[in-house]
Amino acid sequence: MTNPICVQEQQLRGTDLLEKWDVAQEWGFDGIELRGRGEGAFATRMPDLLRAAAAGVVMPTICVEMSHFLGAFDLDLRRDAIRQMSDQLRGIGELGGRGAMTPASWGMFSRRLPPFEPPRSPEEDREVLLEGLAELGEVAAAAGVMLFLEPLNRYEDHMVNTLADAASLIQELGMPSVRIGADTYHMNIEEADPARSLLEAGEYIGHVQASDSNRLEPGAGHVDWALVGSTLRAIGYDGPVAIESRLSGPAEEALPRVPPFLRRYL
Repeated sequence: MTNPICVQEQQLRGTDLLEKWDVAQEWGFDGIELRGRGEGAFATRMPDLLRAAAAGVVMPTICVEMSHFLGAFDLDLRRDAIRQMSDQLRGIGELGGRGAMTPASWGMFSRRLPPFEPPRSPEEDREVLLEGLAELGEVAAAAGVMLFLEPLNRYEDHMVNTLADAASLIQELGMPSVRIGADTYHMNIEEADPARSLLEAGEYIGHVQASDSNRLEPGAGHVDWALVGSTLRAIGYDGPVAIESRLSGPAEEALPRVPPFLRRYL
């Protein structure tokens, strides 16, 4: 059995999730990955999302879309990010999904760009992340879902760049409710050997997002999808593969090509 292939909701035409679900199925997808906007927007959507779930819309995961995250330098921003992620974890639990995905941060700091040295030490970064992950891990466990920590490339985050970085934090936490969200685009930049990295972190992989080497849809770049698929099978990953990408053309042209392309390998 192949992995369910999902597409993020913003790529689908339609005025509501029921219309988007019709389009997703027409294009060959098995589910929709939600976007978890900040400022409490996700919580306000829950009545509509529950109605969509009752009507049969498959929504296994949420990808966060906020301006700040659990690794923020500012304490108030960290606390707000944790509150909002907690809402998203509880929400996806109510919807019968698997979990919600977040990076440590995004666009906050890069050691590859001036001023090169962040205001916190690596040890302080780790302490902050472990504290936030532990709190969210408890929320996830209570909701019967998982929190997926997504490593980002070095230009988008300075704390968690590789699968091994994420695995190290999860090993120290020792919480089954916190897993890795692996993204093939970031892996293409950060992992010298993506297949080996997946194998080594295999027991901690909880979610997979797919885009090609150029951040376009799978098949539009040079990621070795046959190797990705065989490695996911080797580690026993049977969860969704969600398309998080820009598109090489109009959605109605680019996206219907993706499910049959990926099913050749998954």
